[in-house]
Amino acid sequence: MFGVIVDCAIYRDGRRAEGPQDFSDALDEARASGDAFLWIGTYEPTEAEFDHVRREFGLHPLAVEDALNAHQRPKLEVYDDSLFVVLKPVLYDEATDTVSAGELMLFIGDCFVVTVRHGEGAPLAAVRHRLEQEPDVLRHGPTAVLYAVSDAVVDHYIEVAAELQSDLEELEAEVFAPNASDTKNTAARIYGFKRQVLEFRRATSPLLAPMDRLAFGEVPFVHEHAQPFFRDVADHLTKASEYIEGLDRLLSDALAAHLAQTGLRQNDDVRKISAWAAIAAVPTMVAGIYGMNFDHMPELHQWWGYPAVLALMACACLGLHRLFKRRGWL
Repeated sequence: MFGVIVDCAIYRDGRRAEGPQDFSDALDEARASGDAFLWIGTYEPTEAEFDHVRREFGLHPLAVEDALNAHQRPKLEVYDDSLFVVLKPVLYDEATDTVSAGELMLFIGDCFVVTVRHGEGAPLAAVRHRLEQEPDVLRHGPTAVLYAVSDAVVDHYIEVAAELQSDLEELEAEVFAPNASDTKNTAARIYGFKRQVLEFRRATSPLLAPMDRLAFGEVPFVHEHAQPFFRDVADHLTKASEYIEGLDRLLSDALAAHLAQTGLRQNDDVRKISAWAAIAAVPTMVAGIYGMNFDHMPELHQWWGYPAVLALMACACLGLHRLFKRRGWL
C-alpha cells in the first residue's frame, strides 16, 4: 500500500469486504467477481506516486495530468475506460469569515473509483462512512459513489451560502448604521466579501453543465436509473448558484449605497467648511479694510467707532450662522 493512498477497499453487494492489501490484486478480484468494485482514495499524490495507479487502472494521461496539477474548473470528461469528474468543495472559516476551495477529482470506471483530493474541505471520509451504512445505495457501485460525493459537496455549498448570508446581514447593518464611521475599512470589507463570493462562484457555476449532463444525458459508466438522484443534486446546485448570485447582487448594492453615503458625508463636510469659512470671511474683510488706516475711518474721529464696527461684525456673523443653520449646513 502506498503512503499516498489514504483508503482502499473492495465493496461487494453494497458491503465492505476483506480483500488483498495490494490494490493491484484487489482490482483483479473486483473485475473477476463481476458484482464488486474497488474504491481507492488518494491525497495530493505526486506524479511518481500516482504512476502505478495510472498504469494499473489504465487512466487517460490527460486526465491524470489534470488530477495531479489541480487548479481545474469543475467538469465532466468521458474517456474510453473511465469518466473524469472534477469537483471543488468549499470550506468556510468562521474565525476569519473566509471561503477557500479545495479540489476533488474522481475517476469512475466499470468496477473502480479512484479519488484524488487536493486541499481541505473534501468530505470523502464522511461520505465513505455514510455509504458503508447504506448498503442498498452502495450496491449500485461506482455510480453510487459519484452521486454521494457530488451530493455531499453540493449540500455543503448551501450551508456555506447560509453562513455568508449571515455575514452579509452584519455588513449591511454596518453600512446603513446612522453613525457609520471608518469608511475605508467598510469598503475594504465589502471588496473582500465580493472576493469570497467570486471564489464561491468559481466552484459552483462551472458545475451546472456537468450535473445537467449526469441528470438528463446518457453518460457511460453511470447507471441510467441514477438520473433522478443526479437531478436532485442538480436542483440543489441550481439553488446554491442562485443563492450566490443573490449575494453578489446584494454586495454590489451595498457597495453602491456605501459609496453614495460616503459622498453625502463628504458633501456635508464641504458645506460645513464653506459655511464656517463664510462666517470667518466677514470679520476678516471688515478688519482688513479698517486695518488700512484711511484718514476718514469712523474710529479715528468718533468714540463709538470701534464698538460699532465690532457690533457690525458680530451681527453679520450671527446672521450668517442662523442662515446656514436653517439650511442644514451647520
